[in-house]
Amino acid sequence: MLFRPGELYSSTEIQTHLQVGNAGGIRVSIQDKSVRRIAILTAVPTAKVASENPYHDRVEGNILVYSAGGLQGDQSLGGVNKRIVEQLASAFPIYGFRLNQSRRKAEAKRWEFIGLLQFLRVYPDAQVDRNGVLRKVWLFEFRICSGFTGVCASSEAEIMANAIRDYSFDANNEERVGASEPEINILDVKANAEEIERARAKIFSLQPRDFELLVKTALEASGFSDVETTRYTQDGGIDVNARASKSHWPIAGMRVQVQAKRWLHTVGRREVAELRGSLEPFASGAVVTTSYFSRAALFEATAPGRQPIVLVDGYHFASIAREFGVVSA
Repeated sequence: MLFRPGELYSSTEIQTHLQVGNAGGIRVSIQDKSVRRIAILTAVPTAKVASENPYHDRVEGNILVYSAGGLQGDQSLGGVNKRIVEQLASAFPIYGFRLNQSRRKAEAKRWEFIGLLQFLRVYPDAQVDRNGVLRKVWLFEFRICSGFTGVCASSEAEIMANAIRDYSFDANNEERVGASEPEINILDVKANAEEIERARAKIFSLQPRDFELLVKTALEASGFSDVETTRYTQDGGIDVNARASKSHWPIAGMRVQVQAKRWLHTVGRREVAELRGSLEPFASGAVVTTSYFSRAALFEATAPGRQPIVLVDGYHFASIAREFGVVSA
């Protein structure tokens, strides 16, 4: 069978033609004790699911953010989860499918093939579970590769290898980092971190435009003047403009231009460089996100000989929003 990006397939077709299991979100095909291929199955959340779980799996641009299993308690990185990482060494194909409709009929063609997936990174995060308790979770980031008309067992290895080869990615330079990694906050300031993470969960539930408006409100609450959002589309990479007020006396009057990223996936070097290129002369720039920044992004923001860019990750912004009362825990 030829799997074509954008077309729908049944669970039985996925199981039979890819020779994977029939249950679970990560389905592995093994040959001679090695991974032959993996199928990743995710879903478009209903409004109810999205409101109850703001951390739900997301497709953002060409990135799929996929959560490990378990809605309560700390998650572990074991079992089939560990198999995904092996793609870095053996480049086996990972098929991505997204459920857009009910699971009621297994034979119905309800699974959209979104493309082959290139594993980029897995990292720990801190989230509030359904009982309101702070816990450690694991998130996977995949690049969605769809620059082909179709893929089948006879062509999958070549298509996957070409997709990986043609994409420049340095796992060391693009390692995700941020102030709110569990090793720092859960152990050191757990009580405070729980309240801040509840605030971050509320921010995650916002639509991207509403997040821009929240950044505007937070700037106003912290004393900036002339704060305004730009057009939602064709904004040139600038989402909010502001000016430092007299209370920011060492930089009073300075033009501040902010890019707001309501993302679950990592903000990388490219986004930081693009913002710098969009700034007005003599303006100061900042990227504010609900997620985190890669090491390459941090380096780009402070690279010698370049205009510095301020980076505010999701944990930091949630604490600011909570401090100024624009988001409650």
